[in-house]
Order: sequence, then structure tokens, then C-alpha cells
Amino acid sequence: MKYTFLFLLLVLMGCAQKDVSPKSDCKAPKKKALTMYKMSEMSALMEQMYAENQQLKARILKGDTIGAFPNHFLKIHQAVMTDSTENDAFFKEQAKLFIAAQSQIYKDPKNAQAHFNAGVDACIQCHQVKCAGPISRIKKLYITQ
Repeated sequence: MKYTFLFLLLVLMGCAQKDVSPKSDCKAPKKKALTMYKMSEMSALMEQMYAENQQLKARILKGDTIGAFPNHFLKIHQAVMTDSTENDAFFKEQAKLFIAAQSQIYKDPKNAQAHFNAGVDACIQCHQVKCAGPISRIKKLYITQ
């Protein structure tokens, strides 16, 4: 009986209406415009490079053919960054090191694992200075055996 009374009380309280007529002092909260996050060209390129390197890692581990160097990786030199001031001499040098390590995988497939890990090292060295957020994710690319 006690629980029935409590239930009825809650139902009645839930059904009670408040006066929200135009005369009321109650104002509707202002709505904020939603803005969709848009990746910079560089962010999108790095996401693509990450995905392709996951696939490359799998091919290396299986002993499959490596394929050809993905030339769109070269866009790293001119892709627009979220913050254009980040495209400084340090970044440009790190981008060169990354491309050199990455291209070595395709030039010397017998040592693909070492070259692949050197490419991962290049990513981490740059991200330690520029944008540390993805480092833990990048480390998952390492080939260890």
C-alpha cells in the first residue's frame, strides 16, 4: 500500500504542468549552433597514412608483396595544417626523414620490418614535439617479433 501511494504521487507530480505562457518570466534557453569538426588536409593525410601503414604492417608480417610506394604520402610537404605555424623547419625535416624511411621499405623489401619501424620512429619523434596526442596510437604500428 505504501509503495502504491508513492507510485501514484510520483505519477501525479510528473503530470503536473507548469505555466509557460508568454506572460511567464520563464525564458527558453538559447541554443548554440552546432559546428561540425573539419579535419585539416594534414590531419586527413595522416589518418590515411596510418590506415595504409596498418595494412602494410599486416603484409610485412605475412610475408606478402610490399607493393609500390604510395606517392600521395609526398603531400606531407604541402598539405595544409590546422595551425600553419606548425609547418616550420623542424616539421619539414621530420617529414623528409619519414618519407626517406617509408620509401626504404619499398626499395629494400628484405629489410622491410626495420625500415617500417624507422618510419614509425620518425612519426613519434615529430609528434613528441608537435602533437603528442596520437603517440600511443602510433606506437601500435611497431612490428615486434
